[in-house]
Amino acid sequence: MLGLIQRVSAASVMVEGKTIGSIQQGILALIGIEKTDTQATAEKLLDKILGYRIFEDENEKMNLSVRDVKGGLLLVSQFTLVADTKQGTRPGFSTAMAPGESKILFEYLVNIAGVKHQPIACGQFGAYMQVSLCNDGPVTFLLKS
Repeated sequence: MLGLIQRVSAASVMVEGKTIGSIQQGILALIGIEKTDTQATAEKLLDKILGYRIFEDENEKMNLSVRDVKGGLLLVSQFTLVADTKQGTRPGFSTAMAPGESKILFEYLVNIAGVKHQPIACGQFGAYMQVSLCNDGPVTFLLKS
């Protein structure tokens, strides 16, 4: 499971012109789910996201997590993250988990995130979404479980 995390001052996701999720300061996490992922890998990635120290402390060092700053977490499923881009100019998706299974695992991730952290918001699995963000820094990391 992959998580492309971005430190944001604000982020939101829209479907069909309606905002379905938004946060202020926090992390926008684009989530890619691979065939081999399980609930255990989802929990491992979530713990890494929540504990990753990407917010500045009083000495301007990246020393604080989203938990520490009581920031928001916006989770958005993005299967294109797991694309195979090694050859050619067209991505392959053979490593991506099938949509039905992937939806179940993404919903599991959202549910455990809600138990472990607040506030959270999420995109709509499988929908055509518009994601808006103000990347703070910019600060972006690719995490793997």
